[in-house]
Amino acid sequence: MAANRRPPPASRPRPPGRGDVAAPRHGLARTLSKLGVCSRSEAARWIAEGRVRVDGRIVRDPEFPLPQSPDLAARLHVDGQPLQGPARHYLMLNKPRGLVTTARDEQGRDTVYRCFDGAGLPWLAPVGRLDKASEGLLLFSNDPQWAAAITDPARGPDKTYHVQVDQLPTPAQLQAMRDGVEEGGEVLRARRIEVLRQGERNAWLEVVLDEGRNRQIRRLLAAQDIGVLRLVRVGIGTLALGDLAKGAWRALSEPEWRALVE
Repeated sequence: MAANRRPPPASRPRPPGRGDVAAPRHGLARTLSKLGVCSRSEAARWIAEGRVRVDGRIVRDPEFPLPQSPDLAARLHVDGQPLQGPARHYLMLNKPRGLVTTARDEQGRDTVYRCFDGAGLPWLAPVGRLDKASEGLLLFSNDPQWAAAITDPARGPDKTYHVQVDQLPTPAQLQAMRDGVEEGGEVLRARRIEVLRQGERNAWLEVVLDEGRNRQIRRLLAAQDIGVLRLVRVGIGTLALGDLAKGAWRALSEPEWRALVE
């Protein structure tokens, strides 16, 4: 007589069987994020609240493994509604100084999402970062694959910055930053750095980076005892900030967002 087997609990569907082992798997929360539905942390909250179903059954485990497949979205429901995946959005923001690049800030500081108040946009994630004191061109999207291509240090587009500094850099200092300087156990360098204009006491530099390390420009300049007064990102690849007003945003055209990953 076959041994009695306990049926799987209603709150946790049976994981995919052996026939699916070749497919890559991600946890449920990560899957919802990769589909562009919401952030990973928000997905984890939805799952814990019992709002997400897989194949008709509630799942409360954010790490529940799911094989990735073209029909995956059709197997998922949120709040009883089928999930087909949202339309993809790609936009640029002229980030003002003083805002932090995060959805929620534990210290209660204003975030870049304040600029989208009342716009009725779906969930969008920042593509890369600008620190609180920096300003300028910042991308947002709910297309994780596109975002990953933009931020890839090997394949992503160059980023161009205009930087006001507190002194007149010497040719030797500029060359040192092109060649690379060691700071904090890392070698930092600018792909290109030139003087745009200068006055009696300070100057504006144009700096082009082909990688995006944390506070890279500020650290690179500090290694030469040069202080930053303003830092503005003015371009990413072929996309220029242009005359977009401070705090304003606009959608990218299809040729614009495609050009950034081609």
